[in-house]
Amino acid sequence: MAKASSGPVTLRLVGARELPSRPEAKGPADEALVSRARRREPAAFETLYRRHAAFALNLAVHIQGTTADVEDIVHDAFVKAHERLGELRDTSAFRPWLGSIVVRLVRTRLRRRRLLTVLGLAGHEPVDLEAVAAPEADPEMRALLAQVYALLQTMPSDDRIAWTLRHVEKHGLDSVATLTGCSLATAKRRIQRAQSYLSQKFVSPYAEAP
Repeated sequence: MAKASSGPVTLRLVGARELPSRPEAKGPADEALVSRARRREPAAFETLYRRHAAFALNLAVHIQGTTADVEDIVHDAFVKAHERLGELRDTSAFRPWLGSIVVRLVRTRLRRRRLLTVLGLAGHEPVDLEAVAAPEADPEMRALLAQVYALLQTMPSDDRIAWTLRHVEKHGLDSVATLTGCSLATAKRRIQRAQSYLSQKFVSPYAEAP
């Protein structure tokens, strides 16, 4: 029988990197594009879309562990961003603001899916390893990743999202708080709860039988 792992659960195999505070991009800065988009210049928002669509897509995939509905989520996120562009106070912070919209949409989907699962109307979604695992991940790492995401599906959405942002997406604590719309203290508590849960439930896929 496999034994529970006593060490911390890590997801270095995902291959996520520490995200820069602002993306490197050619052309006008985000704040200039936001200002132009507010003046109803379609080309400006189209540039923002091309610059940040991959970020939004990867964020949704890594939180969910699957590509299911991610294109709809990203589409809806940009629609909401366009509609609420006037609410963005710091025009240089379009990317994290967009990320917070993506997180809210993913949270809604996760909660709905979890409710359907509890009611017996749906099962847990299989992890899309091709989408979330690094290309160089070996079979053991993929087994580890599959188990971690399976456990993430059983915990509260807020804890799951905070932990994923911190340990998969590699966001700093301040960024996690911003993306999830909570205080820094709340973000820390959610991450700690999730880490404690994973540490208790995790079983090494290659543990030796006693």
